Amino acid sequence: MKEIFIRSLYKTIVQEGKNEYKELLDNTNIEDVTDKYWISALQLYGNLTEDKKEELMGVIELVMIDTISSMLGIIDGSSTLNGCDTEPKLYLDNIDTDNELQDLFLEYIEEIEE
Repeated sequence: MKEIFIRSLYKTIVQEGKNEYKELLDNTNIEDVTDKYWISALQLYGNLTEDKKEELMGVIELVMIDTISSMLGIIDGSSTLNGCDTEPKLYLDNIDTDNELQDLFLEYIEEIEE
């Protein structure tokens, strides 16, 4: 179950999220945007060559992977959360995922990158 959860996180957040960002960056009309950060992102992206756009998408993927890894580390107890004494727990089908999710996620990333 944990492995399915990890693969699903990757597919949903990283793969689909990266595709959504690419779609938005390629197809959003900057004149229709009001958020200053999104305007900056569109301006930056619009000034890149196709190769640099691919590099940027790789950076976005890396940030997503690192963020998921950090969140899983906090949830499974292998990392601490600054300024918070609460100990979160995640159960998958009533099974404690204690100290396993972050490692499983990073192992999965290594496998798919080979």
